[in-house]
Amino acid sequence: MKRFFILSLLCTPLLAADPVEADYYKITTFDTPKETAMEVGSIDLMPDGKLALGTRRGEIWIVSGAGSNDASNVSYKLFASGLHEVLGIAYNPKDKNLYATTRYEITRLKDTDHDGRADVFENVNDSWGVSGDYHEYAIGSRFDKAGDLWVTLCLTGSFSSAVPFRGWALRIKPDGTMVPTCSGIRSPGGVGFDADGEVYYCDNQGPWHGSCTLQHLVPGTFQGHPGGNIWYDLAPNMGPRPIDPLPEAFQGERSRKEDRPGGDPDRMVIERQRIKQLLPPAVYLVHGKVGNSASAIICDLSGGKFGPFSKQLFIADQSHSNLSRVYLETVNGIKQGVVIPFRSGFASGIIGGRMDEEGRVFVGGSDRGWGARGGKPFCFEKCEWTGKTPFEVHEMHAKPDGFELTFTQPVDPATAGDAKSYSMREFTYAYREQYGGDEVDEILPKITAAKVSEDGKSVRLTISPLTKGHIHELHLDGVRSAEKLPLLHKVGYYTLNEIPAK
Repeated sequence: MKRFFILSLLCTPLLAADPVEADYYKITTFDTPKETAMEVGSIDLMPDGKLALGTRRGEIWIVSGAGSNDASNVSYKLFASGLHEVLGIAYNPKDKNLYATTRYEITRLKDTDHDGRADVFENVNDSWGVSGDYHEYAIGSRFDKAGDLWVTLCLTGSFSSAVPFRGWALRIKPDGTMVPTCSGIRSPGGVGFDADGEVYYCDNQGPWHGSCTLQHLVPGTFQGHPGGNIWYDLAPNMGPRPIDPLPEAFQGERSRKEDRPGGDPDRMVIERQRIKQLLPPAVYLVHGKVGNSASAIICDLSGGKFGPFSKQLFIADQSHSNLSRVYLETVNGIKQGVVIPFRSGFASGIIGGRMDEEGRVFVGGSDRGWGARGGKPFCFEKCEWTGKTPFEVHEMHAKPDGFELTFTQPVDPATAGDAKSYSMREFTYAYREQYGGDEVDEILPKITAAKVSEDGKSVRLTISPLTKGHIHELHLDGVRSAEKLPLLHKVGYYTLNEIPAK
């Protein structure tokens, strides 16, 4: 019997292990110069395949060879030092200079003698206030399609606005003038663009923010935190100051609920009825599940060289040392969409990030001040597609009575067409001045139908109810591909700001 049992084991084919992220996207960790702590706060592309890295230590490094398949080919040259937290770096192909966003100004850096070191530092704009508070970070963008730089300014101490335009998004025009553009910012971690050039920033959990969020920077809008609204008198281009969201003490007065019709008085979806400039987050980056400290925004413009997610956004997180993936759509004129886990396992907390034309994602950051899951004090790394396509939800579209899902590979009709393969819960966050907050107003809707398309690449889910203003957390544990593989990531979080009419 014992001999027969051994022979049976030898004749039984081994089952393949479930796929893991590293099968599809590999991470390369680069050695960095020993003379510095390479706490990368920003990254941009330079000519000839080089990169510019701005650091929290106030340095700018030019990196060569990072796109090579051999990590030992990477070399570094110090271009500038003595700046104050370079949390935005932008190469301008028109004048061939680098522009750094620091805590106190936009600086143009020139290498006039062509020795590889900056020798001229020019103040482009310093029209915003700096009180000296440790938390008054300034996060800068690359140049947008109009040639502007965007700057998002953290509140003083991340709670109030002690000096002008703390808690605002500003644009710096090519001639150096400053244009106040959006109010309501709390603690930005990154600012970037989608494939159409629309501008977004990531805000972090805190007062008036139950979770980290991805927010659409539409000029003239109020992004949610009222702390900086005291500076509207200095921004006549913005129009009237928004009505402040009601303080928590008022929110408890249910006798006044008639002033806030349609639901509980401390919900974003209700406040939108009262504050006309208030723009809801495009996507809630659900706290503790997606991440805790959202940072860089990276758009895939590689034309398929990074895999099947062309034109989607990848959101970095400093605390969780990961990248998440976001698909956005516009419903009733408002951006909304789904966030899905993508790649974990980076060495430190990611702050800066950039994808090149070959689909290589370069990231870096540190754990200083907050800690990070990666475990290393700082890092500079590269993430690349291996060429294997993962089985994933590709897009998630809101419908009047549910959602339509598309997939990166054909599904198994039996499992994907079974409503029991899916489950959903809905929740939101209280919109109030308390720091953060729990998931509230949970609803467990019914998934009554799952219809698979003829080509097997999409599924139409019928769901009741859908709840405007709620995050819809979809689990797909039972769904398999045509090759019987499970999804690499079995959950997505869709922020339903608007329900489409058709």
